[in-house]
Amino acid sequence: MSSTAPSILLNTGVQMPLLGLGTYKLLSPEDVYLAVDAALAAGYRAFDSAAVYRNEADLGRALKELLPKHVSWAPRIRVRRAMEGALHSLSQLDLGYIDLYLIHWPGTQGLVVTDQRNPGNRAQSWATLEELHAQGKLKAIGVSNYTPAHMRELLQSCKTPPALLQVEFHPRLCQTELRSVCDEYGVCFQAYSSLGKGDLVTNPVVMKVAKNCERTPAQVLLRWALQQGVPVIPKSSNPDRIKDNAKIFDFTLSDTDMDRLSALDCGHKYCWDSSEVV
Repeated sequence: MSSTAPSILLNTGVQMPLLGLGTYKLLSPEDVYLAVDAALAAGYRAFDSAAVYRNEADLGRALKELLPKHVSWAPRIRVRRAMEGALHSLSQLDLGYIDLYLIHWPGTQGLVVTDQRNPGNRAQSWATLEELHAQGKLKAIGVSNYTPAHMRELLQSCKTPPALLQVEFHPRLCQTELRSVCDEYGVCFQAYSSLGKGDLVTNPVVMKVAKNCERTPAQVLLRWALQQGVPVIPKSSNPDRIKDNAKIFDFTLSDTDMDRLSALDCGHKYCWDSSEVV
C-alpha cells in the first residue's frame, strides 16, 4: 500500500507507516467504526489488531466501508497468532493477505513460563509463519514481547528473519539491549504502550517538556519515540485524540528535552513481563 505518510523500511523491502492505530479495548462495532473513520481522516494507514481483541471482523468491515471514503488502496493490517489463528484472522478481516503478522508472546498458552516445551513451541510457531509467508498469505512476519534472549534464539535458527519486534517502549522503559539486538540484525523495533497506559501523560517531566514546546504530553511521548526511529501505534477511541496523536511530524524535541525524557528510564513495565519465559 503506497502512502505519503512517513514510513520506515522493513527488511522485507516494504515501507511500513511510522504511525498506526492500536485497537486494543475497542470492543463494540460502533467504537471500531468511529476510531477507524477518525484515524483514516487523520492520515493513519496502519491498524494493529489481534485475535484476542475480538474485534477483527468489526475492523475488517469498517475498513471495507471507510477506505473508499478516505483512500484508494487496500488496508495495512497487523495481527498476531500461528496457522489456525492466521487463517481465522484472514477470514475475519475478509482479506486475501495480511501485511505483517506477529507472534504475540514467547510462552505457550496453558503452560507455565518455566515449562521447557516453550522453546520448541516457539520454533514450531515460527516455522508455521515462515510457511504462510512463503505462500504469500503473510507479507511480513514478526514477534511481540520477546526478550533479547528470545530474539537471539530466533535469529540464530530461523530461515526467514523477523521483520519487526513490537514491545513496550517509553521513557521509563528504554529497552537499550533489545534495541541493540534489533539494530544488529536489521529488525524494526516498534513501540506499544507509548503513553505508559496513560500514566506518563501526567508525569511532571513530560508535562514540563510539553509546556515548553506547546504540545500535548501524548504528542511529546510519541515524538520521543519517533525521533529515535521507533514506530508507534497509540490506541484511542476518541476521535479528537486520534487526530492529535497524528500531529507528531511537524515539530522536533531538543536534545536537552530528549535527554530529560530518557533519564526517566528505570526499567518499569506497565504491561506484560516476558523475562521469566524460558
